[in-house]
Amino acid sequence: MRAWDDLYPLPVPPSWVPGAAVGILSLHFIQKLLFPYFWADLRYLLKVVTYGLRVEMYRLQGRVVTVLDKFVKLAEKQPHKPFLIYEGTVHSYQDVDRRSNRIAQVFLQHEALKKGDTVALLMGNEPDFIHVWFGLAKLGCVVAFLNFNVRLRSLLHCVSSCEPKILVVGADLLGTLEEILPNLQKDVSVWIMTKDSTLPSVHTLLDKIEAASEDPVPVNRCSANNLKSAVLYIFTSGTTGLPKAAVISHMQVLKGAAGLWAFGATAEDIIYITLPLYHSAASLLGIGGCIELGATCVLKKKFSASRFWSDCRKYNVTVIQYIGELCRYLCNQPVEGEKNHKVRLAVGNGVRNDVWREFLDRFGAVKICEFYGATEGNICFMNHTGKIGSVGRTNFFYKLFFPFDLIKYDFQKDEPIRNKHGWCEKVKKGEAGLLISKVNAKNPFFGYAGNKRHTEKKLLCDVFKKGDLYFNTGDLMVQDHDNFLYFWDRIGDTFRWKGENVATTEVSDVLVMLDFIQEANVYGVSVPDHEGKAGMASVILKQNTSLDLEQTYKQVVTYLPSYACPLFLRVQEKMEMTGTFKQQKFRLVDEGFNPSAITDPLYFLDNSKKAYVSLTKEVHEMILSGKMKL
Repeated sequence: MRAWDDLYPLPVPPSWVPGAAVGILSLHFIQKLLFPYFWADLRYLLKVVTYGLRVEMYRLQGRVVTVLDKFVKLAEKQPHKPFLIYEGTVHSYQDVDRRSNRIAQVFLQHEALKKGDTVALLMGNEPDFIHVWFGLAKLGCVVAFLNFNVRLRSLLHCVSSCEPKILVVGADLLGTLEEILPNLQKDVSVWIMTKDSTLPSVHTLLDKIEAASEDPVPVNRCSANNLKSAVLYIFTSGTTGLPKAAVISHMQVLKGAAGLWAFGATAEDIIYITLPLYHSAASLLGIGGCIELGATCVLKKKFSASRFWSDCRKYNVTVIQYIGELCRYLCNQPVEGEKNHKVRLAVGNGVRNDVWREFLDRFGAVKICEFYGATEGNICFMNHTGKIGSVGRTNFFYKLFFPFDLIKYDFQKDEPIRNKHGWCEKVKKGEAGLLISKVNAKNPFFGYAGNKRHTEKKLLCDVFKKGDLYFNTGDLMVQDHDNFLYFWDRIGDTFRWKGENVATTEVSDVLVMLDFIQEANVYGVSVPDHEGKAGMASVILKQNTSLDLEQTYKQVVTYLPSYACPLFLRVQEKMEMTGTFKQQKFRLVDEGFNPSAITDPLYFLDNSKKAYVSLTKEVHEMILSGKMKL
């Protein structure tokens, strides 16, 4: 053996190699110990930078490439690949491109639409929502997505605020149209997705689509000159009052469309969309994300918990979209082989910690991709590490690209706290603070259509120094010591229920229209095992009147979306006010809807009886135990 070693001596590494190896191992352990998220952060940051550089390269080349441009290219590149699957029918990229061309041709021939004109779209989830959207975009129009849950006065407000030349209405929403038609502005041309109509001065679209050409409209009609120009209006309740039309630019659509890609989705994925298309989550992240990837999406008319997983198996779905309520509904379904699916990513926001854990236990190795972003906002967070409960993570480099801060907030005065010098102050890690994001050329805030006052109200000036400008998200967040961010609550006059923002002032306005209600104070209350907050109204009755429960029920279901109807009523003798003469909500919120702790008369909206009923201790127990469906 020694002779063999003499003939073939083992190579001796240089003296520095063992030291280097020990050093590398030490660095690895130090990184794992002190910077456990370094590589995950780096991968995510590189994706963000890569996408930004790609857009910047287009700009330097004098090209403005929009999501619509990408779709048209995909229709040429992969014409027969399924783009939409709806109720079992497959619509290829080419099919959607050609039908949207037909719609563009109809409006080109029958309406004097100019580039930049607004068209309002009131439709449910169906392929023609996307066909009309794309067809109008090909004419260079700004498309306003109307929430089909909104009715009467609120809907008229939405239409007038975006000043459309045309209103396009789906066949299943003609009843909603009839309610507003007598009061609709006379200069708005109304088109409905049918072949014939008995409504006066209303145009039909389906018959004209069938006769129209599939040829593309002139490319100069849809070509964008600037990524900052408006392309959509998406309505948000914001923090106060009636819905507001958030101005969505081409740049915001591109950013939203990159979300699925940033979370790791690919062209081979099949995306399941059950959220309403008037929401930015479904339209920008879902449909836009599908285009960014060149993938396929399965579109549903509406969400069904009982059919969710069977649909996922049927269509081989790999990516789902959610809101917090959706995940809870799925967890509440009977156990039935739900790990038998191919879903690998769930992208959305608003899921509670306990529901998040239960979802993973019940439905297997699905990566929950939680994110944060306001429709009109200029800041977004993405939880790229999978940390349960967090909406995202920040670091030094991320704040360079997207500067934001969490500042101290006075809950009683309902405004940011300023020190003796007039500047806002940042909260410490672990403390809840108001999320504000810096407004600059790279991160602009486009505001709301037709409402300069509301646009200005969302901005904070002179925050940390003279002349600086920040977007007020209206959201309270907490940043922990590992730089993870957590959503804490909404400020002001809004709460969230069933995945929708409810503006308390809108609900109050509807209640005080009743001739026996003097004043209404609307707020959200927590209900165990439910996401968000349920609506509750404390009302003061006019002298010598009584609460007419039947009339109150008719009023709220007629004038409010279902998610905004107050589930609980409380009758008080006098309304408590703050020192600045605002309605006092904090004590009312704390007291909730417990009849054992509240001596005032309480009532509950029982959907099964279609009426407000007395909120007894027995009813209260049924709500808490989950036996009473909300």
